[in-house]
Amino acid sequence: GVTIDNSDAEKYETVFAISESPKDPRVIWAGTDDGNVQLTRDGGKSWNNLVKNIPGLPPNTWVTGIEAGHFDAATAYASFDGHWTGDMKTWLYKTNDFGKTWQPLGGEGITGYAHVIREDLVNPSLLYAGTELGLFFSLDGGAHWAQFTGNLPSVAVRDVAVHPRDGDLIIATHGRGIYILDDLTPI
Repeated sequence: GVTIDNSDAEKYETVFAISESPKDPRVIWAGTDDGNVQLTRDGGKSWNNLVKNIPGLPPNTWVTGIEAGHFDAATAYASFDGHWTGDMKTWLYKTNDFGKTWQPLGGEGITGYAHVIREDLVNPSLLYAGTELGLFFSLDGGAHWAQFTGNLPSVAVRDVAVHPRDGDLIIATHGRGIYILDDLTPI
């Protein structure tokens, strides 16, 4: 009854998320499916695993997304998913000091295990998070969240991108397709 799988996926050895700093191309963040958060500040010559600095995060929690800050090379955001072990908590974090310390962002108003977190390209206090239960916004840097309900169903939001020219929010969902929220200027 066991299917031979030569993908090697069961060993949890995959870099699942990677993000280069738009402020310093030598700063690259990487997250793995076995819960490691790695950082290089010298373009890949050396790497440091920073997961031990993330408070409260259970060991080996899958890194689903990592986002280098758009305003400061020392800033990054990370999302984690522990649902395979029965952990349905929304794990979101931010660092402002190259990963020496991390602040939890899974605050009031957000639900579902996390798939992605993104920082707005214009306002560093505006964050977008995609979880298994939908799309969420924070206007105060992650202290409080509100669910976007528009015409978007309560569906897993796997990725989010802000279009740099048009200011549209592009939302990728699991099994439902792509949604575009036109012009984020009012937000």
